[in-house]
Amino acid sequence: MEVIPSIDLRAGRCVRLFQGDFQQETVFSDDPVGVALEWQGQGAVRLHLVDLDGAVSGLPANLSTVRDIVEALDIPVQVGGGVRSRETAEALFSAGAERVVIGTAAVEDPELVKELCQESGGERVVVAVDARDGVVAIKGWTESSSVSAVELGLRMGQQGVVRLLYTDVSRDGTLSSPNFSANADLVTRTGLKVQASGGVSSLEHIRELVTTGAEGVIVGTALYRRTINLREAIEIGASQD
Repeated sequence: MEVIPSIDLRAGRCVRLFQGDFQQETVFSDDPVGVALEWQGQGAVRLHLVDLDGAVSGLPANLSTVRDIVEALDIPVQVGGGVRSRETAEALFSAGAERVVIGTAAVEDPELVKELCQESGGERVVVAVDARDGVVAIKGWTESSSVSAVELGLRMGQQGVVRLLYTDVSRDGTLSSPNFSANADLVTRTGLKVQASGGVSSLEHIRELVTTGAEGVIVGTALYRRTINLREAIEIGASQD
């Protein structure tokens, strides 16, 4: 199982939000490139980037920072946040992103997801299933849709998607615990690859996520608050593949 460190970008800085609330922001670094290099140096095989400004506005706001990070690293990067058009996806691919992560557009414009899968390949398109009480949240988690997490996963599989990124919004940034049952349910019922996110705060959480069948786990706040050592987490993920 891949252990993937996350960098959330807002106004060019590395931040973390509590339960996706922009009013509860903690700035961890003014140098996201340096943070990315630190995670790579500790053995990360992939990096997850989120453009928080873009997630709300629907337009890329940290593209230059994304490009700087990609150019500085030797490992692949997946990028999400505000990817709601072909132009934005293409801009991220041109900036060097290996994968783009699509959330809101998967609900509001599934045809876009289908087109990107056909043009770039399903392996390069990740659909973010961000759920609150089982219902998918959109537009930077500021609005709720009427679609369940599993329903969205099943729909996206029909569009050519092979990988989902599941986040329990109520647990994100809280260091409580992941939603193990929801991750397992998504893996079992959709048959797609799933990256787990939200609430991961210990090495034991990573061990338990392995049992859900998740392909990977995104870790953010726990790394910045040093409740998880990245090297140790990667060793656990690798040893239980």
